[in-house]
Amino acid sequence: MKFGTTVCLVLFVGIVLAQAAPDKTAFERDCEQLAADQRADSERLHALLKLDWDHTMRESPEFATEVGHPGLNDRWTDLSPEAIARRERELQAPLKVVQSLNRTNLSAVDQLNYDLFKRGVEQAIEEIPFHSEYLQLNQMGGVTQDSAQILEIAPRATVKDYENIVARLNALPVLIDQTIVLMQKGLAAGITPPRITLRDVPDQVANQLEADPEKNSLLKPFTEFPMQISEAERARLRKEAATALKEKVIPAFAKLKEFLVKTYLPGARESIGMSELPKGRSWYAYKVREQTTTTLAPQQIHDLGLSEVKRIRAEMDKVIASTGFKGSFADFAKFVRTNSVFYYTNADDLLTGYRDIAKRVDPQLPNLFGKLPRLTYGVQPIPAYAAKSQTSAYYQPGSPAAGRAGNFFANIYALDTRAKWEMEALTLHESVPGHHLQIALSQEMEDAPEFRKHGSYTAFIEGWGLYSESLGTEMGFYQDAYTKYGQLTFEIWRAIRLVVDTGMHSLGWTRQQAIDYFITNTGKSEHEIVVEVDRYIVWPGQALAYKIGQLKIRELRNYATRELGDKFDVRQFHDQVLGNGAIPLDVLEARIKAWVAQKKQTVVEHTH
Repeated sequence: MKFGTTVCLVLFVGIVLAQAAPDKTAFERDCEQLAADQRADSERLHALLKLDWDHTMRESPEFATEVGHPGLNDRWTDLSPEAIARRERELQAPLKVVQSLNRTNLSAVDQLNYDLFKRGVEQAIEEIPFHSEYLQLNQMGGVTQDSAQILEIAPRATVKDYENIVARLNALPVLIDQTIVLMQKGLAAGITPPRITLRDVPDQVANQLEADPEKNSLLKPFTEFPMQISEAERARLRKEAATALKEKVIPAFAKLKEFLVKTYLPGARESIGMSELPKGRSWYAYKVREQTTTTLAPQQIHDLGLSEVKRIRAEMDKVIASTGFKGSFADFAKFVRTNSVFYYTNADDLLTGYRDIAKRVDPQLPNLFGKLPRLTYGVQPIPAYAAKSQTSAYYQPGSPAAGRAGNFFANIYALDTRAKWEMEALTLHESVPGHHLQIALSQEMEDAPEFRKHGSYTAFIEGWGLYSESLGTEMGFYQDAYTKYGQLTFEIWRAIRLVVDTGMHSLGWTRQQAIDYFITNTGKSEHEIVVEVDRYIVWPGQALAYKIGQLKIRELRNYATRELGDKFDVRQFHDQVLGNGAIPLDVLEARIKAWVAQKKQTVVEHTH
């Protein structure tokens, strides 16, 4: 799943500047007042959560657009060094309020809110010394991809909405200049993505230099208007957008492209592992803890990956044998990867195939879930400007507040690498019962603070996505050996991630070593494998979350099944897993075990 600009609890951490203490901001003063307030702890906690959420929205207007928070759709995040330093300092303010609260005075629900909020602030503070703000752009995301995405999902109901988009177009040069400054600081500090992963980025930027307003993806919002906007207003808005494109946007992106080609790529590091960066070993250990929400060490995760790869490979061998295929695993992988019968030749047919699978999933959901989301979802192609360097698919959350559906984005670039046998598993992961179902339920939680509705614990979210793939068997999917092989290919792919992510970032593996290990153990195409490995290189630790989360959810389901026997109800179990939004795995385990204990106690009471 891809979360556009980054969903986070407390925002953007930044540069430590040795300077005289500046005047306190309004946010810091409000937090100070709250810490000294004499109201009940629960009242002060709720006031803090609202205060911090409003502050987060102001400081990250892109995130505000994503979640449907109104009034901030005309600007971008301030990425100046001064603003980053201020936000880094401001993180101490809500922490002091939290420290002034007595947790024991709070209800069970508010204790969870307290714990998760405190955890998020402390993690953000812990990340400050690593200078992650220097890593502003790579092949997966940055100002190029993210700006187009935010303009695409911004509200478009009124003239004011379109004027906001024009304002953002006019403000892009400042954002790009700030991005370049941070990247220059990264060069000076030796903190850059590996050069090899940046090879397609200049072309991604070049795609935004399209001079024709009707063809430039940034101006896509101006290709259609709601009925209530007059022709005269449409013409004015199109003209203003075209002027902004010509006079502001294209020169700014041209400047970025020149910086990338002449300065950034030549100066970027040749090493690939995070351990090679300043404080890299500590940084990677932090990323592992953050992404998995566990205390597992890289070596433990690496060993777990090796054992999971071995187990899943044995299952794949059984499936291959059931087809009657004569030959080695590598021969079969080549056969399903290269035989044209397994591929669409038309992009529209590929998208229709995904949509048909989604329509077959929907009626099965009530068998596995007691509560389903109200928010709808669609299936869309990944934008052409980003498709070459993107993976097979991703999910972009919708917004109930903004009336925007969620979207499963499928890659239609290089159709001969998008196998039919992987489509069922991919659909289950990215749409329902995977990301859309889980995230929409989270967004629709009642009486939950906003930061909980949009929580981003990767191990939970991606663990759920991978677990959802396995639910296909219970819903009547994977009926032939090839789609079952596809499901196992996706599962082994996530197990391989445990091996190669820790291998490259902690154990000294080369990029080619990771690619070769991938090729040996999966049937995915070499193009997809290279894109995947390069993704792990620039998102250290993120790829670990999937298998770690899936294994924990499966472990907890097995535990509940064993403990409850014939009283186990899979619908109730799933509702318990999803009922609190995304949460850390240790919190999930505690809650499921408490639910099981309560169920057992109820049975005992009824028995007597």
